[in-house]
Formats: sequence, structure tokens, C-alpha cells
Amino acid sequence: MQHKKPRPGRSGSVAAALASVALAVALSACATSDPEPDQRARTTLNTAPADLQLLCAGAAAEATGAPGDKVLPVSSRQLDSQNYQVEVDANGQRTSCIVDSDGNVKSVQPV
Repeated sequence: MQHKKPRPGRSGSVAAALASVALAVALSACATSDPEPDQRARTTLNTAPADLQLLCAGAAAEATGAPGDKVLPVSSRQLDSQNYQVEVDANGQRTSCIVDSDGNVKSVQPV
């Protein structure tokens, strides 16, 4: 019985190609697609501090009569050096709240 010696060539190159593809897929899984810090939404716009957003959520709950556990700030932005606008979802009703940096809620209006 003769044993044939494997021929270099096609089966070896296919295995090498598959190994290369597997390595490329594994390495691409490690790559992150997070934007650079200066490109993230939270850092490109000045958002209201969390405590001011929560003040607006409370004011929106009071203004709409929504239960507190159904009120959620959904976006915010700085209007000027002292004031922020916070958009709040109060049990499905959108409201816009203006609050200053001292924690004074200036207005709560339906959107």
C-alpha cells in the first residue's frame, strides 16, 4: 500500500485563506466604532445637569398630573450661560421646561 504524500498547493492555500479571514473577523470584532469624544452628542451640546433635569421632570409631573414614575427627561440643551431647556415626556405628553442654573423652574409648556 502506497501512501501518497500530500501535494502542496490548493488545499494548503485554501486553509491559509480561511485562517486569514477568521483572523480578520476576530480582529474586526475588537474594533470599536464609538465616535471621538468631541463628536459625541453629550459633549457637542451642553446638556442640563442631571439635578436640573430632575427638577424639570418633577415640574412636568405636577403640571400634567402624570405619576412621577411615568415622567422622564428625554433631551436638554443649554440656552445661555444661566438657562437650560429640558424636554420631558410626562406619560406620553411632551413638555418643554426652562430652568436656570440655580434650580429655578421658569416655565413648563406643552410641546
